[in-house]
Amino acid sequence: MWRFLTAPFRGIWRLIDILRQLLANLLLLVLVTAIALVWWLNRAPDIADGSVLFLAPEGRLVEAATPPAPTDLLQGGRGVSEVVLDDLLVAIRRAASDKRIRALVIETDRLGPAPITKLAALREGIAAFKASGKPVVARARRYNQAQYYLATAADEILIAPDGYVLLQGLARYGTYYKRALDHLGVKVQVVRAGKYKSFVEPYTRTDMSPEDRAVTRELLDAVWGQLRADVAGARKITPAAVDDYVIGYRNLLAAAGGDTAAMARTQGLVDELVDDNAWAAYQKTRFALDPAAGTPSRVEVDAYLAATADWARQDGGAIAVLNAQGAIVDGEGPPGTVGGDSTVAILQALRDDPRVRAVVVRIDSPGGSAFASEQIRLALQALREAGKPVVASMSSVAASGGYWIATGADEIWAAPLTLTGSIGVFGLFPDVSEPMQRLGLDVDGVATAPLAGALDPRRPLSDDASAALQLGVEHTYNRFLARVADARNISLDAADAVAQGRVWTGNDAKARGLVDQLGGLAQAVAAAARLAGLSEYHRIDADTPLPLRLQLLQQLMPDMAQPSGSMGGQWLAQLRRDALELVSWNDPDHLYAHCQCAPLAP
Repeated sequence: MWRFLTAPFRGIWRLIDILRQLLANLLLLVLVTAIALVWWLNRAPDIADGSVLFLAPEGRLVEAATPPAPTDLLQGGRGVSEVVLDDLLVAIRRAASDKRIRALVIETDRLGPAPITKLAALREGIAAFKASGKPVVARARRYNQAQYYLATAADEILIAPDGYVLLQGLARYGTYYKRALDHLGVKVQVVRAGKYKSFVEPYTRTDMSPEDRAVTRELLDAVWGQLRADVAGARKITPAAVDDYVIGYRNLLAAAGGDTAAMARTQGLVDELVDDNAWAAYQKTRFALDPAAGTPSRVEVDAYLAATADWARQDGGAIAVLNAQGAIVDGEGPPGTVGGDSTVAILQALRDDPRVRAVVVRIDSPGGSAFASEQIRLALQALREAGKPVVASMSSVAASGGYWIATGADEIWAAPLTLTGSIGVFGLFPDVSEPMQRLGLDVDGVATAPLAGALDPRRPLSDDASAALQLGVEHTYNRFLARVADARNISLDAADAVAQGRVWTGNDAKARGLVDQLGGLAQAVAAAARLAGLSEYHRIDADTPLPLRLQLLQQLMPDMAQPSGSMGGQWLAQLRRDALELVSWNDPDHLYAHCQCAPLAP
């Protein structure tokens, strides 16, 4: 009887158990499939003899890729289209000695914003590749100034018949908000130390100050002089011919009947006019490549790096490289910034890691929070006290707070056109009390002390608060000077003479004792090994990896993000980055060592 009564329940239970097993097996199948797919997507391809390495960077050229947000991955993209400079340099360096690689092709059509220091580093790497006796060809439908500067590293430059080479010179124009703020009734209280500290000027002036104008002109002239000389030398024309092309563009174009590509060839900037079909035929004839057939002899950088991953040295001591890219903020910091707490945590882990013998901090930052900058400097000092040498390697910009960090290193290396210095401090405080009054919004209350509620933007900044901020700025500036004087073994007066917020190129900074040597990341890593007494060494990256779930999403989701080629799209993207940076400012004392010196891009 009991078995008869429980029979339906036993049947239901068996059905549930069967469903449970089916679901478990299905989940296991999905997991195995996902793992197999990730392995398949990341398998190292075979490199055929006679292959050609194609250097076709897409998006912004950066030191370290910005980690994508989960929403970006779920929408089918990485969020920001970027290419890591060191990946390109490693691929070029390996290809130079790889007998299977017969040539290098540069395609620049999708290269986005690129600071001149990073392009110069690429050109140096390509020059070393050419020294191996292998040819380099550049081709694009059209070239903007940055793309063309990279292309001039090639033996031969090809362009589409309807293309152009747009050389414009350099410019820096800023937006000044004072009249708009005055119209709105918003007062911006500024305190600063350093007469060249121009970051606050857009909020306090309607135009560029004479000091900022003079410094900016000097920087632009120095960078343009280098760029012009590099282009002229590569194309075997005179620097004056480059100037004629830039300054007399209108007249030259009129003489060419409006044909921009023909004008560029006539002036010696390109070698041949080649449309898409002719480019495919060129590849067949010169390199035995058939683009239409998808020949395996065309090798992209990512695939080549995967195929040569076992080339990376693993012997000797480890030199850790930590990228400090973006504005410096207190705390963890969002992606694309240098978080004080997160960076210190990584440096502490490197200090305690017995494998790590030295550290290179690669700085690409205009600065930010003075407090966070000092915390990072202290962490670098702790590394040195633990017997691990530290080398600061400056990328495009290592200014203000970026330079503050560098003072914690044993040696400072910079590129010739790195923007650095900007040793100064400022505080910025908005007062929106007048607009609120216009809207009929009144603020009233009580406080237990003069400074209680003093930094409330709804109320005017009191004299006590303003004086306190100024004293804090001057104190922080003096601390900054002391860090510089101690690190560079100079007097405070000598440090002040090269400070005052003045921005220097790497060349000028070396001449004034602010940096030790000129060179790139590879030279800085070698210097760290020398300081650690290592004859054999290998490099490891010290960046925080993505969480496992994001790594899986990144592999399984297609990369659909494309760089915006329009001027409007680039301007809006820059505006978005500036806004995100501004809202991330969170120094606990409202004091910032930040430079208004974006990387100079051709």
